[in-house]
Amino acid sequence: MLSQHSKDIIAATLPAVKAHATDITGVFYPLMFERYPQVKAYFNQAHQQQGTQRQALANAVVAYASNLDRLELLGDAVALIVQKHVSLGIQPEHYPIVGECLLAAIRQVLGEAASDEVLAAWGEAYGQLAGLLIGAEEQNYQANAQMPGGWRGERSFTLQRKVRESEVISSFYLVPSDGGALPDFKPGQFICLVLQIDGQTVRRNYSLSDCPGQDYLRISVKRETGGSVSPYLHEHLQVGDEVQLSAPSGDFVLNDSPRPLVLLSGGVGITPTLSMLKPALESGREVYFLHAALNSEHHAFRTQVQALEQQYSNLKVCYAYSNPLPQDSDQPHGFFDAARLDELLPAERDLDVYFLGPKPFMRNCYQVLPTLGVPAANLRYEFFGPLEELSA
Repeated sequence: MLSQHSKDIIAATLPAVKAHATDITGVFYPLMFERYPQVKAYFNQAHQQQGTQRQALANAVVAYASNLDRLELLGDAVALIVQKHVSLGIQPEHYPIVGECLLAAIRQVLGEAASDEVLAAWGEAYGQLAGLLIGAEEQNYQANAQMPGGWRGERSFTLQRKVRESEVISSFYLVPSDGGALPDFKPGQFICLVLQIDGQTVRRNYSLSDCPGQDYLRISVKRETGGSVSPYLHEHLQVGDEVQLSAPSGDFVLNDSPRPLVLLSGGVGITPTLSMLKPALESGREVYFLHAALNSEHHAFRTQVQALEQQYSNLKVCYAYSNPLPQDSDQPHGFFDAARLDELLPAERDLDVYFLGPKPFMRNCYQVLPTLGVPAANLRYEFFGPLEELSA
């Protein structure tokens, strides 16, 4: 339990930390990678360059310090962190590294204001948070290992099949190299893929893009221009090659509800909605599958969704092409803006809406759906950046 003395110090210094939070995290990451280069593999360097990871950490530090006596208010945010850490394979020994470098960054940015007493208080608060996360992560690790077909840590998988789904997206069908069983994961969960590229270990999270119950795990990856991992997967990973996977994780999962379900995706954001689609249809729910793509050449999985549309009367499908080609005259053009969503959604707006896609797409969904009468509590999304970027 955090001492009252430390709470008082944190409350007094929180305005200064909040004002300089992005400066602190800007110092923190380079410092940590310099002192402990072995942890660099746990961080997406593209997110580092974009600054999204730095901003997300700054927001998390401020939110935690602002709610020391009301940690229950951070429940969803903590759960997201735990799921992400378990997927990446974060261990208890990593926490002292982060704590040391975070306190050093605070001292460097705040200067004399960061006295030994101030740093001791923030160190005590960090220790409390680390203990909470370590305990929650251990519970998740144990649950993954005890699940039939589950495992703890990394497990070797073999690429069984590689399928081009569109001009930019390919699917990778992965089977356990040991021939063992697979866990019955929750639709919408993701795995962490661990690769060796140019002698470096890299980790990336990818949503599972097929429903549970198969004899494989499928991920579908967009080839990102200028990326390091997605070009490797598209160009170099071949059938028969082995990779390492963490067990499925994540709370962005299909709920058990009788309400109509809207699966709203843009681009490669279609992947977790595909995992949810068939189980939702089999439950008898009314499902609206809305997908935005640039055009038909970038539109993945159209044939598979059409087959389900023929099979299930409770499925309604609509697409939108923002940059249509001459051959795309049979599909609606434009975006899922407020007017189009208002037209497509059922009149009764007590719906469950899952949305995922590029940041501008998600920002539009986040802001528009409540104005159309969809309860904010019924909106579900997966976004690893600062929430302010969606509400801006």
